[in-house]
Amino acid sequence: MLILWPAFLMAGVLEMLVFAVVDPMSLHWFGAEPIAWSRSAVYSVTFFIFWGVIALAGAITRLLESPAA
Repeated sequence: MLILWPAFLMAGVLEMLVFAVVDPMSLHWFGAEPIAWSRSAVYSVTFFIFWGVIALAGAITRLLESPAA
């Protein structure tokens, strides 16, 4: 929980910053066809990706700062 709560909060902040600039309905699959998901689906998937990446970074930082045994 030491890592997940701060990651949750920062994922929310990052999502607000990203989607203040990017319209989820204008996203495309690597330049090809548009994504056929609803806005809520794009917001949800993006939030979980941000949360996972930030939590992973926090976990790696916590692991690396541990004193050597």
